[in-house]
Amino acid sequence: MNNIIVLPLIIPIMVGVILVFLRPYVKTQRVISLVTMLGMVGISLYILNKIQTDGILRLDFGGWEPPFGILFVADSFAMLFVLIANIVTAICLIYAFSSIGESHEKMFFYPFVLFLIAGVNGSFLTGDLFNLFVCFEVMLLASYVLITLGGKKAQLRESIKYVVINILSSWFFLVALAYLYGTLGTLNMAHLSERVAEAGQGPLLTTISILFLIVFSLKAGLLLFFWLPGSYSVPPTAIAALFGALLTKVGIYALFRTFTLIFYHEPSITHTLIGIMAGVTLVVGSIGAIAYQDVRLISSYNVVIAVGFILVGLAVATQTSFEGSIYYVMHDMIAKAMLFLIAGTMIALTGKTKIDEMSGLIRNYPLFGWMVFVVTCSLAGIPPLSGFVGKLLVGEAAIESGSYVLLALAFISSIVVLYSLLRIFLNSIFGETIISPEDEVPLKKGMIVPIILLAIGTVFLGLGAEFISGYVSDAARTLSNPSVYIEAVLGGN
Repeated sequence: MNNIIVLPLIIPIMVGVILVFLRPYVKTQRVISLVTMLGMVGISLYILNKIQTDGILRLDFGGWEPPFGILFVADSFAMLFVLIANIVTAICLIYAFSSIGESHEKMFFYPFVLFLIAGVNGSFLTGDLFNLFVCFEVMLLASYVLITLGGKKAQLRESIKYVVINILSSWFFLVALAYLYGTLGTLNMAHLSERVAEAGQGPLLTTISILFLIVFSLKAGLLLFFWLPGSYSVPPTAIAALFGALLTKVGIYALFRTFTLIFYHEPSITHTLIGIMAGVTLVVGSIGAIAYQDVRLISSYNVVIAVGFILVGLAVATQTSFEGSIYYVMHDMIAKAMLFLIAGTMIALTGKTKIDEMSGLIRNYPLFGWMVFVVTCSLAGIPPLSGFVGKLLVGEAAIESGSYVLLALAFISSIVVLYSLLRIFLNSIFGETIISPEDEVPLKKGMIVPIILLAIGTVFLGLGAEFISGYVSDAARTLSNPSVYIEAVLGGN
């Protein structure tokens, strides 16, 4: 029955290939892609609950037992990421039906979205570092196509930067893998954890760990995020929402997995460095969020701030901080998708991109206006919405560990997030409307419904925190105790 854990990778790829041959049939592509993603949500829920009863699940490809073969490993940490990623992708697809345009849909939009989510799911589930690299590349190749979809000048300009940076980081990834394999003779994550513990994390392994830190920081947007704001602000709205919600989370997942399972023996070096990078990311991201008037750039810098906040939990490195970061990742995937959809909808309704050129949208679109208020409160961490629980737990862990500088930066950044989004709400949503009755563009149901669904998600994560606390606690326990993961993967091998 463990074969089921490969389905989040295999099914999107197979369906994506089929959709390539259905290019002229847009409605058929819509139905098949949405049904596929809803199926992925169901499968993810099933696997997540199966883990709670049967423990961590492992699938050895071709019957080759670890550490010799390729394997997938499903624990609560990975499956929470997979579940939320699939939910967000399904909702963004619904938004795309009404916004992306038939010309874009016929340019293989749906196949590449499915390839993208296949790479994301595979990255979360793989049990060895080389296949993490492979799944990264599947995800990135799909994102290269999606970021240029439409071929506008700004897209092509930003895509060059995006592609070059990711090719460079992939090269560094391969170099790091080569050094690690040459040193320890394995790339299986659980086996690496054993080998590093046996050999001791000396200067060579610590240097290799810093190389991995650079690679995954480029992917996550931790300090090295100079490529991110421009790249996330140019694609069509549904694609930008997918990027903002999912892509940085793969880098964040890799950082957590690597520095809790493999390179956790010299925290005074590695985790201190992560803490410094997280702190600088919070500061610079906060400056960017209040420096710009463009609603898309404000949204992009809010992604950067979230990356810094989540990695504070890794730098503190306690079970409580891990729980806080996991809660916050789940919240951020939903809330950032909602923020990007709202930003794109504002531009679609007004034809403007800067917040001082919009005004009074709540008078024309009252429900939409209150959705902006909901996402503002959620991202600022105001209870009972989803951002509160993660911030509370990370803050509690930072106090317990004495990380007061990181605590101060994290919560100052929360004030900046609130201020940056209140600027959007007060400038663009309130005030006198700039849209006359004859110029008012109807707000399509296919655009407002996904935003409402995401709003329901952020409310549920906040009010239902106790409901999911068992899953989150199990995930944090696995991160805090590498032996749990090692035993599940290697067993008696």
